[in-house]
Amino acid sequence: MRAIESVARNGALWRAATELNVTRSAISHQLRLLERDLGFKILERSGNRTEITPRARAYAEDVRRALNMIASSTARVAQHGLSGRLTVSAPPGFAAAWLCLNMGDFLAENPEVVLNVVSSHGLADTTNPGVDTFITFGYDGRAHVAIEPLLSVEFTPLCSPAYLSRFKNYNDPSLLKGATLLHMSDFTDWENWMRLSGLPPENAQRGICYSDMNIVHTAVMAGEGIAIGDTVLWRKDLREGRLMRPFARSLHSDTGYFLCTPEENLENQIVLEFHNWLKTRLEVSRIRPNEKS
Repeated sequence: MRAIESVARNGALWRAATELNVTRSAISHQLRLLERDLGFKILERSGNRTEITPRARAYAEDVRRALNMIASSTARVAQHGLSGRLTVSAPPGFAAAWLCLNMGDFLAENPEVVLNVVSSHGLADTTNPGVDTFITFGYDGRAHVAIEPLLSVEFTPLCSPAYLSRFKNYNDPSLLKGATLLHMSDFTDWENWMRLSGLPPENAQRGICYSDMNIVHTAVMAGEGIAIGDTVLWRKDLREGRLMRPFARSLHSDTGYFLCTPEENLENQIVLEFHNWLKTRLEVSRIRPNEKS
């Protein structure tokens, strides 16, 4: 069962063999025995590649849940502190602006836990089978995934003090006529803010579009323009004066950050400890789920 789970997750026999510290032939032998017991084909040839069949992949997903439940039960009855591996997925912006600056404290409290943080550009994606719990922006409502609100988000124009000093007016949207607008992927956020402020949304269709919020943040901090920023992720820069909000109006999003956890991990003690630590740390950071700036 570990063999089929590993092959399905890793996508190749040799990767599964490396992970389980056995030979590729040993993996093949285990899968042949499992095929005999299950009565359906596990692997099939596709050109020069060997791939797992859809039926076997679905079975491997059930096996993964069962193995995780066994691991959770083992952790509950253990007499020592938490130990094992924790894999957390978070959007690149959240991982860079908050998580990577604080996860060391979780490790200090749980030194026997091996941490792995991954990011997906699908901000609400929860499909990675190797992840124990997801921090997402929005959520996709996938089956067998428990969803819990974590943080609400407010969006507002943000720029550096040096960039704002180029303009005479403050809190006057007319200054945008001479400003460089910075965008994440498309013009949507600026168009929505323009509408909210009574300005023509087509005025937003200029400037520079970037594919990653971290790049937008770097450009804003460097004084290259004004962006619609996430006040959760950029709060520290605002508090310490590295960023300013030139206008009072802001977009209060109907979404935000969520904790999304596969059902088989809901009793995993490492996951539960991480959730408790995360919520407490966010509270200490004065970033509360229902906070409005």
